[in-house]
Amino acid sequence: MELELRHLRTVRAIVDTGSLTKAAAALGLAQPALSAQLRRIEKALGGPLFDRDHTGARPTPLGELVLERARVVLPAVSELQAEAVRFANAPGTMERFRLGGTHGPLLGGLVDRLATAHPAAPVSTYTSWSVAEIAGQLVDGRLDFALIGACGESPPPVADRLTWQVVGVDPVFVMLPENHPLAGAPELELSALADECWADVPGDGCFADCFVAACARAGFSPVSVYETDTVSVVHLVRVGRAVGLCRATFPPTPGVVTRPITGSPLSWRHLLGWHPRSAAAAAAAASVGGHTRAAYAEAVERSESCARWLAAHPRFGAVT
Repeated sequence: MELELRHLRTVRAIVDTGSLTKAAAALGLAQPALSAQLRRIEKALGGPLFDRDHTGARPTPLGELVLERARVVLPAVSELQAEAVRFANAPGTMERFRLGGTHGPLLGGLVDRLATAHPAAPVSTYTSWSVAEIAGQLVDGRLDFALIGACGESPPPVADRLTWQVVGVDPVFVMLPENHPLAGAPELELSALADECWADVPGDGCFADCFVAACARAGFSPVSVYETDTVSVVHLVRVGRAVGLCRATFPPTPGVVTRPITGSPLSWRHLLGWHPRSAAAAAAAASVGGHTRAAYAEAVERSESCARWLAAHPRFGAVT
């Protein structure tokens, strides 16, 4: 027999009333039926839960352990059920914003704009390198919106269950130390960097494969690629250990310059996603989408090289 919530309620009722007879009355059961149920519970848990005599029933050490867990589990399940009912019957308005995102330049801007527009609504964030993990939390209802990136034209995760909106399309730029011999060039041929080590952030999409393919088309294989967090990528570039790959909207960073790659062989789409069956998220999607596009525009404006390049290449940039 598998343990069920009703079994925990039975144990709690016996402890609260002090006897099987009183517990049976409280639960609306016949006393023999409750006794039989208790025997099945004790068999499933491996030992007696109560010492019983003419004065009543007192929990054994095993019974105390089960009761301790029951006092945590039962209120939590009741709270979950009540919250689910409230969620299912709530009007289509956002009382809070639970945002998920990969590590990128737009999430902070979106948080700032939502906090300004909705000062009474809490805003929380969850970040991960894995777009699959973020999408899974969106499907499970643990997030309201997700702000992720996708390489080139690759499909977003769980596209059959989630709604995704393209916010903007960035070319992938190269990140160089400011004293690099090519730092002054307006744009770079990928082949000019054939002898360099590379650094970028990890992910579970196709970007790594697309980068290797772009290098192959340019006539070389990367010497090595360091996959690490953004701060470490910047450090490796700044000290001359590697050149980095970044989105064009990467914010200006002391000691580092970013330059476009000739022909834009790599691109990155910024995507906003939500679950279409979430009434509140669906109703707020237009507003959140507007704030996300505004955050993207602000990210472009912060990078002079990005703004200048996008102005000359209209197939990239914001998507309305």
